[in-house]
Amino acid sequence: MTSLLAPAAGPALAERWPPSLQLLLGEPAVDLWTAALAPSGASLRALRATSVSLRADGAATVQYAAQLVDAAGRPLGDTLAATTGSRIPAGAAVLSDGAGTDVGLWRWPHDPALPALARATSAAAVRSWLPSLGVPAQGARLRLRAYRPSRRAVVEVQAPGGRWFVKVVRPAEVDGLVGRHRLLAGLPVPEVLAAADDGVVVLAERPGTPVRAVLDDPQARPSAAVLTDLLDRLPAALADRAPVRGPLERAAGHAAVLGLVVPHLRPRLTALANALAAADPGEHPLVPVHGDLYEAQLLLADGQVSGLLDVDGAGAGHRVDDLANLLGHLAVLGAHGYRRELAAALPWPPEQLAPRVAAVVLGLATGPFRVQGRGWPQATEARLALAEELLAGG
Repeated sequence: MTSLLAPAAGPALAERWPPSLQLLLGEPAVDLWTAALAPSGASLRALRATSVSLRADGAATVQYAAQLVDAAGRPLGDTLAATTGSRIPAGAAVLSDGAGTDVGLWRWPHDPALPALARATSAAAVRSWLPSLGVPAQGARLRLRAYRPSRRAVVEVQAPGGRWFVKVVRPAEVDGLVGRHRLLAGLPVPEVLAAADDGVVVLAERPGTPVRAVLDDPQARPSAAVLTDLLDRLPAALADRAPVRGPLERAAGHAAVLGLVVPHLRPRLTALANALAAADPGEHPLVPVHGDLYEAQLLLADGQVSGLLDVDGAGAGHRVDDLANLLGHLAVLGAHGYRRELAAALPWPPEQLAPRVAAVVLGLATGPFRVQGRGWPQATEARLALAEELLAGG
């Protein structure tokens, strides 16, 4: 009998979810996947959600770990993905739940939005095509570092000749990603070694230790001056690119999404979103920004920043938002001493900085639900409480 791991939230909470989540995280998902797999001869034996993404309009994307039996009767594991509403990419197999909801489905690695994923995650293929692009990847071993269905993937390639990272994106995003890296060539960003029109960008490894590894070492972690100097070096041409939405602008959307998955917290979420909307943002010029600056994006070597990673969203924005993003991540990690040290050294008053940091933490409150860990409702409420505390000056 096929089994579906019950939602970590429990039935009382799941009953109040939007239809997309009740479908993709409930027993109806078993029926959908049974029908989708039937033409291949595979039978579904177990299904477990490992990642969930939800939009404020209710469109959801779910990644599953599945146990199957193939047409020859052999057991195998598989990764599956399903999405609803505005998130269904062109090329997905589409089934209806019988109640008017269409669902797009695919099996790993045949993501219709990421046509390069299959060749970027095949060791045999990588050993063939990377050397043809001038990267000595003979004997390469692969490790999947990240996968967001229909959005992006990162594959680590390790070989006797070195280590590289293959980023898989939607084909339309290749030129923009390559252009940002080349624009930032004077900074410690990974070098683009190769790119292909189907959505592959090959990046060189940067040396150094992630800042996350030295948060407890006051002598090793970067000061506000070091971080400000790094951001000062961002090229002025970035300010001509599309504006980056700041945490205050995104707060209402995050609150709306959280209200769908933890409806009992809606009064607090609404109150926090209203308070953030009423906060005085101050006057801040548009300048070049990283767009998603936090401790895992920064590498250190010999006391200097040796790596600035994931510059996909770099563009025009407000410097205060870049650093508030870092402070919000530090708050969630519990690195409050370092967070307060940095905040005290920054030039903005608390009434402008605190709302932004609280808004960042509100956005990060969606994380426990996304990874479907045990106790995610409690972890979500804890992050909401932290955002409320930070807004109050904590």
